[in-house]
Amino acid sequence: MNDPSAHSVVAAAVADRLAHPDGAPAAATADANRQHLAFGPTGIALLHIERAAAGHTPWQRAHDWLAAATHQPFTSGPDSHPFYGAPALAHALACAADHLPGSYRHGLGLLDRQVTADARRRLDAAHRRIDAGQLPALAEFDAIRGLTGYGAYLLRRDSTGPATRAVLDYCVRLTEPVTRDGEQLPGWWAPTGPSGRPDSRFPGGHANHGMAHGVGAVLALLALAARRGTIVASHHRAMRTILAWLEQWKTTTGRGTTWPYWITHDELRAERLTPSAPRRPSWCYGTAGLARAQQLAAIALGDTDLQADAEAALLDALTDPAQLRAIPDSGLCHGFAGLAHLTARIAADAAPATADQLRATVTSLLAVLFPPGVSPHDAATRLLEGEAGAGLLDGAAGTALGLLAADSAEPPHTAWDACLLIA
Repeated sequence: MNDPSAHSVVAAAVADRLAHPDGAPAAATADANRQHLAFGPTGIALLHIERAAAGHTPWQRAHDWLAAATHQPFTSGPDSHPFYGAPALAHALACAADHLPGSYRHGLGLLDRQVTADARRRLDAAHRRIDAGQLPALAEFDAIRGLTGYGAYLLRRDSTGPATRAVLDYCVRLTEPVTRDGEQLPGWWAPTGPSGRPDSRFPGGHANHGMAHGVGAVLALLALAARRGTIVASHHRAMRTILAWLEQWKTTTGRGTTWPYWITHDELRAERLTPSAPRRPSWCYGTAGLARAQQLAAIALGDTDLQADAEAALLDALTDPAQLRAIPDSGLCHGFAGLAHLTARIAADAAPATADQLRATVTSLLAVLFPPGVSPHDAATRLLEGEAGAGLLDGAAGTALGLLAADSAEPPHTAWDACLLIA
């Protein structure tokens, strides 16, 4: 399947197999997944919203999936987060409403108020924690569960509003160091392991670099806001603080620049990394997500050298067999489709020569998923019947959205990927 247009045929085949909730795999509509953007109907609706906005499919498909999601009330308040409950539904509805003026107006207005109230409550708790000199939980600030995820939504809905600016103020404050037991730690240092729970492998905690759960998302949100003209006090200084940290911990090898997923307490004290095997260049962790965050920051700061370095790091990763072998699946989160989509997003903002080189890698990335001789129908079947299921983050719907990057240098028609903090 070397013809890039075939990738859109696979995406269309996946969408057709997911045309209505009644014909979808049971897990996609199970009550346990209903409120999850990552696994449930709202994430699958994003595929249909994107294709409807492009004129490829009727809007009724998106309506049917949103209806499947909302046959029971959605969770809000402390038990919700950007990928679960009311904020997850709000993201999907906002993507549809952007192209259907007047549709979902009442429901989206209610959700906007709820998301804002939830963000305010979380901000109050975060500032109390900082005032007490305590370290943050990853879920306080990360993209999946925390305030950068809320910030991504608020930036879209009201880019200069007080709630958006309050989240940005918090992000700035998060970059201020914290002193614990006489030791100065970065303000985003978590006292736990990457799971968010105490972990004997991470005595003293860690600094997480990921876009899903770490400081990469903080940098990306600050950069996206600055590109839109929303800047708060010390905004650029905060970006420079994170960039300096990443510069300190980057690794330069014969195959280019990479960044570790995280820094342990022992590594911090030794001021050097523990050697490790090559790691995947994915959205959630690794070079690809961090390259996008740094490219966005470089553009916001007008730093052409930094931008060139970030784009070169991704290009090196895309041509490194050892890093590519570490990619485990097809999904958006840590798989080939997510890497292809990120590459397309980075190429759209890159210098022309680099952009051409980046785009040239996308088809070869996807050829790993769909070798010659695999029909689009068989490829769609394999995706939908795979262990990852039909959902957005790891499953078939997200892979289909990522496949659309292979066919066009144009950006998505909707803001479906705003929840990933890459645009």
